[in-house]
Amino acid sequence: MTPQFFRYGVTGVANMAFDWVLYFITFHFILEKQMLHLGIVTLSSHIAAMIIVFPITFFTGFLLQKYVTFTASVLRGRVQIIRYLAVVIANLLINYAGLKLLVDFIGIFPTPSKMIVTILTTMFSYFSQKKYTFRGVKAKK
Repeated sequence: MTPQFFRYGVTGVANMAFDWVLYFITFHFILEKQMLHLGIVTLSSHIAAMIIVFPITFFTGFLLQKYVTFTASVLRGRVQIIRYLAVVIANLLINYAGLKLLVDFIGIFPTPSKMIVTILTTMFSYFSQKKYTFRGVKAKK
């Protein structure tokens, strides 16, 4: 196991646990398991909780990856955050589809559903962040 992979695991688990705790608190105590009515659209509580938690864990995840895991990247921070956002948006779409499938169609409770989907997105995210967002120095031939 490389030190980078270890750091990714530790920071990823820390941010994932933070995400799960915020999601649980938002779903159960802020939204109180109720639909969120926004005028022109109404969001189910499990989707609304995901959207509310997203900006917080986006920035904590980026900072952990940039300053702890992928420190050898030569890309500018502005480029990194835009690429990080692209990968996170892909993960957000996977999360949305996964939650809709698991909660609305299969009938699994929202918090365990979120945990299942997170495991899938974690695998996608590691390879995307390593090869795209925080690409390191290319070796000269």
